[in-house]
Amino acid sequence: MANTFITVQQIARAALPILHENLVFPALSYKEFCDGAGKKGDVVQIKKPAVYTADEFSSSISVQDIKESSVLVTLDKIADVSVELSAKEMALDLEDFTKQVIAPAAAAIAEKINADGLALYKDIPYTCGSAGVTPSGISTFAAAAKALNDNKAPLGDRYCVWNSAALASFQSDSSIVSAEKCGTTKALRNGSVGRLIGLENYMSGQVYTHKKGTLSGNLKVAENTAAGSDTVKISCTSGTLVKGDIITINGANYTVLQDAAAYSSAITAKIYPAVPEGGFAANDAVALTGDHAANLAFHRNAFGFVSRPLEKARGAESYVTSFDGISLRVTFAYNISTKKQTMSVDTLYGFKTLYPELAVRVLG
Repeated sequence: MANTFITVQQIARAALPILHENLVFPALSYKEFCDGAGKKGDVVQIKKPAVYTADEFSSSISVQDIKESSVLVTLDKIADVSVELSAKEMALDLEDFTKQVIAPAAAAIAEKINADGLALYKDIPYTCGSAGVTPSGISTFAAAAKALNDNKAPLGDRYCVWNSAALASFQSDSSIVSAEKCGTTKALRNGSVGRLIGLENYMSGQVYTHKKGTLSGNLKVAENTAAGSDTVKISCTSGTLVKGDIITINGANYTVLQDAAAYSSAITAKIYPAVPEGGFAANDAVALTGDHAANLAFHRNAFGFVSRPLEKARGAESYVTSFDGISLRVTFAYNISTKKQTMSVDTLYGFKTLYPELAVRVLG
């Protein structure tokens, strides 16, 4: 006999804290949430955090406008875990049901959300470290901080998200492990190396390894390219570029924003940032960065996480709950044809890169 004391409300309220605890990337990003229900595909307009320039005061102040620029974010992601429940699961009490069913479902949703956020590395052209070489030593944190400093990122709310290889490297380094002796044990708790050189550090199993395109040949700019252009034509032998590839021209990095394929010994790449003042000259050398782990160092305002509650499912037992910018829906449905009970746990969200210059890929 099914345990009638377990309700969708109880399940949702048990699942949301577990989901919240397992989220890494959204917790470190600029978040925008409101109570109005949404659906997949909705486009919402959010205000980007304002950016100011500090002036030297002499005899009078220089008043700056509050520029509340906006950006459109598509709620294009629904993370869903749906499971078929037998009479055995339905007979469990809430504590056991949470351990066996709710906790694994919430953890899986968190993994997907983290992965979707960390995929924004493809928008970031700024790098430090070496492709294919696992980051190691205090110098890694210094290089990441310098890259953020060079791009004038605010000093507060700076974070790094590392893959497991980088974390293992840091945890075996005595100069980093000694951070535990500085009045706190936070540095080695929960798979973290704590705060170093102004950076709060976290590990995620969802950090991507970028596989570069197959572009080959003597790579060079194919034709003069004017300043401000967001595309560059590159001479090559053959191959492809993939979104997230990094090309280097005249000492500056550019990230490739769209997949592209070579045709007639040339390929046109859509890039960020745009071609700088002075433009590119034909025959300027082009380098393609190799495969690399896309660890990220960033300021909170680099990336935006937007979520909305899903509507309660009609014709089914459904409950929606929200906390700290994340919403979760739990729905029970019974299929009379198959005589099976299904539980669905899902959440609606979208990510957007707000300020690419406030982030850096730490190559590994």
